[in-house]
Amino acid sequence: MVETSPTSASAGAPSENLPDGVATAELFASGEASAVELLAEATSRADRVNPEINAIVGRLDDGARRAAEQLDTARSAGETGGSLAGVPFLTKDLTCTTQGQPYHAGNAALKAAGYAAPSTAHLATMFAELGLVNFGRTNTPEFGLTITTEPLAYGPAANPWNTGHSTGGSSGGSAAAVAAGIVPIAHANDGGGSIRVPAANCGLFGLKPNRGRVSLGPDSGDGWAGWSVDGVVSRSVRDSARVLDGISRPWPGDPYWAPPPSGTFESAAEREPQTLRVGLCAHSDWGPVDAECSQAVENAGKLLESLGHRVDYSAPDDMFHAEFFEHFRTIVSVQNVVMLSGLEEALGRHMSRADVEGDTWALMNIGREVSGAQYVSALEWCHAWTRRLAAWWADRDVLVSPIMAEPPPRLGELRNPETGRGRLNDLLQFTPQFNVTGQPAMSVPLHWAAGDLPVGVQFVGAHAREEMLLALAGQLERAAPWAGRTPSLWAGTG
Repeated sequence: MVETSPTSASAGAPSENLPDGVATAELFASGEASAVELLAEATSRADRVNPEINAIVGRLDDGARRAAEQLDTARSAGETGGSLAGVPFLTKDLTCTTQGQPYHAGNAALKAAGYAAPSTAHLATMFAELGLVNFGRTNTPEFGLTITTEPLAYGPAANPWNTGHSTGGSSGGSAAAVAAGIVPIAHANDGGGSIRVPAANCGLFGLKPNRGRVSLGPDSGDGWAGWSVDGVVSRSVRDSARVLDGISRPWPGDPYWAPPPSGTFESAAEREPQTLRVGLCAHSDWGPVDAECSQAVENAGKLLESLGHRVDYSAPDDMFHAEFFEHFRTIVSVQNVVMLSGLEEALGRHMSRADVEGDTWALMNIGREVSGAQYVSALEWCHAWTRRLAAWWADRDVLVSPIMAEPPPRLGELRNPETGRGRLNDLLQFTPQFNVTGQPAMSVPLHWAAGDLPVGVQFVGAHAREEMLLALAGQLERAAPWAGRTPSLWAGTG
């Protein structure tokens, strides 16, 4: 077993005191740094490191500089700005659109057409209201459909811990940028693990919020039947908590809304959690789990016990149901047929096999064969299964499991036309269940495997229990701090 302490000899380069988002906002608010200066430092870091990791696939420097100048002017006039004013930021090139900005979603046809977003997502508006200064779009697999970021349109994103390995997906570009120290926080979203998997692969904190917590409007009500949700990846728990406070509010016309927290998410991250009832799940009925991933869960259990929590081995009975992926694939395939139809309308032409990658086309073909009755039947199966699974939390507060069944794979493994789909099945055994149930879940960087590769641990709470998860995450961060542990490919400061 590899030593898991963040201060071990294999811990990578020192952090060079690069501040997190909250500390960066404090520099701006105090006048110690201007938004323009903070942006210049971030773009300089991107210039140095991005050619090696391919995390950022589109720069928005001109608009970012205008936004930074406006923040500086407002501060000079005595206006406080948002709670993260002046913090450099990146958005994933998937769903979080700003009208007139390039939007390609990892697709070569949209890239070739120079496609620009026709509308601004509510999420982009909320990010701007926080004062975040967005200067780029990050790499994503085509339409976010897999857990490695290697689109043909832009090429692979490389893991800063070991550039021969995957960043995870689909928010892999964002995770690589944060892990490498370009920005402290970046946008991410999650329809089957796409916040948690990249966070796990890149040694970051990643919280998938509860269903309905973050608006998908105005262009969508509930992506992937309510399974997809937006958030961020970050190096500190408080950064994710402060962002969630800023992006979790209902907008007119949203089809549903998660119950509001009792206080702020940030204050939850600062307080000690109550004694929690924790179930550990270090195995899967769907396939083998690498010893490093099982060990990460077992070590997390020991840490939780040392912090006073009640821990045993337990998991929902139906967590690894044999029919799960059949119904999951049915819903996702139909949703993506609808998505492709919308893009055809926007481009004003039919999109053929040559316009999308092979795996995407195969998924579309599955969706085209699904009848309306079959779609509704699959959705009803998922609803019934959700009720059975969620009942486990009546007697527990938290489920702890691996994020993936193996450490980060090598680049190319999941893109191999002969073996890639099987490898995907090998790895994706623990995260999509909680997109279907809609429960909040987070990846916490508590373990590193051979080769200094991060292995995240998943913590799943009951419906709308983000406050509890963030309190636990804050406690874990204080007990086993990870911020000082950074990859050898690190942008540092300056």
